[in-house]
Amino acid sequence: MKIVSKQVILILTVTIITAFNTVTSQTLPDNVAKIDENVYSYSLDGEYFSMFIVTTDGVIAIESINSMHAKGMIAAIRQITEKPIKYLLHSHNHWDHASGGQVFKDAGGKTIAHVEAFEWMKANKGRDMAVPDESWGGNRKDITLGETTVELHYLGMNHGLGMTVFLIPEQKIAYIADLVTPHRVLFNIVPDFNIKEWEKSLETIINMDFEKAVYSHNHNTNPLNGGLKQDAIDNLQLIRDIRAGLYAEMKKGTNPMTLPSTMKLPKYKDWAMYDEWLPMNIWRILLDEFMGPFPWRPNHGYQDK
Repeated sequence: MKIVSKQVILILTVTIITAFNTVTSQTLPDNVAKIDENVYSYSLDGEYFSMFIVTTDGVIAIESINSMHAKGMIAAIRQITEKPIKYLLHSHNHWDHASGGQVFKDAGGKTIAHVEAFEWMKANKGRDMAVPDESWGGNRKDITLGETTVELHYLGMNHGLGMTVFLIPEQKIAYIADLVTPHRVLFNIVPDFNIKEWEKSLETIINMDFEKAVYSHNHNTNPLNGGLKQDAIDNLQLIRDIRAGLYAEMKKGTNPMTLPSTMKLPKYKDWAMYDEWLPMNIWRILLDEFMGPFPWRPNHGYQDK
């Protein structure tokens, strides 16, 4: 009887230790969510979101934001894996996304941006920005590390310079900066967006083969958990609903200059910044319709390589 009891105790002890180790291994650092196997999102402040991928040969990080955010992300990565950080990928040129790269350089990662962003970053060095180690041109580049391939897609002059959409085809996961923001109207005065090119890019994104996405800004209920392709569909529809509303009112003879303060889109009333930014969104699209698409630049061949 005593022998049986000892065996039972031993079995229970092993079971408890195994269960404890399993739970511990699944516990994530603060500010991190698991999007899929070995794919994680990270946010320091709940406003900006990055993504990182742990492969058998190292880590690929996407979007450094700034040095404080980058340090926090590296600390989080280190709680999940001791594998070396191999790459930091920038989505585009803007200081509020592409700062903090030196933190990843110091950690041993190679920093990479599309050549359009790279050239701008060399010419417009922000206080917290480091020029990337490497640039790439054309519409597409693939980076393979271990068993994981990340596709880098340049879609043209939609927003900023060198804007890149990242896709993990095997897991049907995307990382998308600024082009899609779930459950929020367009950003402020919609700066540095070519609206019509943005629409084309959203159409391309919607046709990409992904199911989940980490968005650099997200107003879903649980933003750290990312979003779905439907968020891109909804963002495209918002742009088109604003334009359609403008034309419907002008067709009735309404003075277009009054529309930013009078036109409403109740369908989006529960979206973030509806009251504050919708009038500015309307102004921006109204001006675009009067002046033509802007900003604009000639094709320097980046799309043709």
